[in-house]
Amino acid sequence: MPTKRSPRKGSLQYWPRKHAKKPYPRIRHYAPLTESKLAGFAGYKAGMTHVFIADNRAHSMTKGQSIMFPVTVLECPPLKVASMRFYKTSSSGLRIAVEIFSSDDKNLSKKLKLPKKDTIKNIAEVEKNLSSYSDIRVNVYTQPYLAGINKKRPEIFELALGGKNISEKLNHAKSILGKEIPVKDVFKEGQQLDIFAVSKSKGTQGPVKRFGIGLRSHKSEKGRRGPANVGPWTGNRSWTVSHAGRMGFHNRLEKNKWLLKIGDKPEEVNVKGGFINYGIVKGAYLLLKGSVPGAAKRLIRLVNSYHPNHKLPEQAPSIEIVSLKSQQG
Repeated sequence: MPTKRSPRKGSLQYWPRKHAKKPYPRIRHYAPLTESKLAGFAGYKAGMTHVFIADNRAHSMTKGQSIMFPVTVLECPPLKVASMRFYKTSSSGLRIAVEIFSSDDKNLSKKLKLPKKDTIKNIAEVEKNLSSYSDIRVNVYTQPYLAGINKKRPEIFELALGGKNISEKLNHAKSILGKEIPVKDVFKEGQQLDIFAVSKSKGTQGPVKRFGIGLRSHKSEKGRRGPANVGPWTGNRSWTVSHAGRMGFHNRLEKNKWLLKIGDKPEEVNVKGGFINYGIVKGAYLLLKGSVPGAAKRLIRLVNSYHPNHKLPEQAPSIEIVSLKSQQG
């Protein structure tokens, strides 16, 4: 029989190959956005199911037919705006010059130490020197106690703002400071999203599972699951050579995920018995075509697609059936 082969699992494109600092990623670049709204959102991964849709892709061989798609369910409770950040350009890039917090929030104080002085009074001074600032962004935090997970401490992260100029961004930031932002105000059905997530952690694994190397001959003297000869005496510990080590828990980006539906009736997607390792969705949710990196209950960050696939229609397909079959059996 021919030798079975598989592609290399530890891609050399990712370097340095190290663990993420947090269970949710940082985003450094956003697609240009002229509309005054948040440039991204976040949700908790509940699990997967499948749906039947009427295919509306123009060049598809199954156009007009009912086809099945695997989908990921993300529960997206409203985000709350904690502060506004004003950036100035320095020799090493953008740097925070002023940060203005909203009024004291009990849930936010579980995550960080809030300033004792009221910083909202500084908005008038910032508006006078608005031309000296390069960008305005907002710090938002999640409300996990509104989702179907047993968690109280929120995650806090930064999001960019859309707008034609900095004055539009300032007016929008002032209007949403301290308020809740639902996901339907940020995204619309049918658009494409870029997904930032942290992959599952698999612990310490050997080179066969970690990199997909082949087993050595049964006549090998020192075991069959090692990388064989890697140099004299001490061996080569280069990053290109397959060795045992920690696997998973990496920052990953997946582009152009098709947003099929934004819903606020969780009974439409809750499978019988609840999603494995998550439970029952309690509030607003998203249905994304395909899989998403990360474990259940992990925060997934979503932004507008930077290079969208123009073959996908801008209008979401009509969903005929959502499978609610139990995943326990």
